[in-house]
Amino acid sequence: MSQVRYDVHDRPNIKEWIPLSFQHVFAMFSATVLVPLLTGLSPATALFTSGIGTLIYILITQGKVPAYLGSSFAFIAPLQAISANYGVEYAMGGAFVVGIVYCIVAVVISRFGHGWMDRVLPPVVIGSVIVAIGLNLAPTAMGMAMFDGTGAYNLYYVLVAVVTLAIAVICSVLLKGFFAVIPVLLGVVGGYLFALVTGWIWPEVALIDFTIVKETPWFGVAKFAWPKFSLVPAATFALVSMATIAEHLGDTLVTSKVVGRDFYKNPGLHKTLAGDGIATSVAALFGGPPNTTYGENIGVMAISKVYSVWIIGGAAVIAVLLSFVQKFGALLQTIPNPVMGGISMMLFGIIASSGIRTLVESGIDYSKTRNLVISSVILVIGIGGGRLFFPITDELAFNLEGIALAALVGVVLNLLLPKEAADTEAADKADRLEQAAAAAE
Repeated sequence: MSQVRYDVHDRPNIKEWIPLSFQHVFAMFSATVLVPLLTGLSPATALFTSGIGTLIYILITQGKVPAYLGSSFAFIAPLQAISANYGVEYAMGGAFVVGIVYCIVAVVISRFGHGWMDRVLPPVVIGSVIVAIGLNLAPTAMGMAMFDGTGAYNLYYVLVAVVTLAIAVICSVLLKGFFAVIPVLLGVVGGYLFALVTGWIWPEVALIDFTIVKETPWFGVAKFAWPKFSLVPAATFALVSMATIAEHLGDTLVTSKVVGRDFYKNPGLHKTLAGDGIATSVAALFGGPPNTTYGENIGVMAISKVYSVWIIGGAAVIAVLLSFVQKFGALLQTIPNPVMGGISMMLFGIIASSGIRTLVESGIDYSKTRNLVISSVILVIGIGGGRLFFPITDELAFNLEGIALAALVGVVLNLLLPKEAADTEAADKADRLEQAAAAAE
């Protein structure tokens, strides 16, 4: 621990505190505001709820886990679909339910441990669902990168998207240190400047209009949306939350390795999961997207050797303050669609790739028909837009589709398809070891 600049409970002096907190703001910023820009929510509200959510997480985990919570990419598709079919308020209702699901799982983990999750949500299901989430979003990225407001193919849009993507890719590969963890932000800024300059040179292709920035006051309250509840939106978000719970487990494990502590035991996985869940439900009450622990900020800690929860909390306070600068939020709304499309090509691909990584690192053996069948069905339903629809009354219908349906089918298949004897013995052995460890504590 001799190389650590600031440990978890160390409070830095104010001259270092502020810039170190801003470093985390830069790391989380682009991804946090990208989700609301893609789903029609308010970027200012997303900043507000990410800051508030992070402070709630720190409180519930007793200040023991330095983790920043930002907008979750896993819920982009459900947010888009539910908002389009039911309205934003019902999407927020579904997001609120996600937090409740997290808390229920947290209670079960505190009582029975987390070994049971490997039976319900093994890597073959989680990895396949994450791949489907990323690839399901691919048409959205390509649509923003290629088509203008009339739906016509636009070669200039493609150029802007390619420049944005190229900057992000080059920065992620060539840059070192802190800048290596913010290639998305650099890509968005670079693509924005390219569109701005080319728009000045050739006004006929200009994509950026600052009218909204001029007309917006400097300060004000973020746009909030109160949630409403309905069965289908709630079920859709609850099913997708199974994948994000697994994501939480992974992020918490990685954070433990970076910081050199076992957060699964202290403060306990049930508290980290409850903190994530309550933060997400509170975000929904304000009209913000679901939260998740951010790998970008874990990367900042790994590079800087600064693990102070005070610095993470400072970043959260800065995010809340930025949400009240209305001109800042208006400026974000001037980002052209092809810039967002270009950066989304990389981000959505990274989501899919992280699913593949889960499958590879878990050692999934696809020579076994069982694993092959589970992954195949999940991918086809999730990417192909599978849908389960039937009317209940003249005004009410049950509609489960896409990722949510794929996740449900994957869980069912995993529980129903027989396992090979070796797999069953390994699972039983893992359960016995966990029970023995719990008894020893």
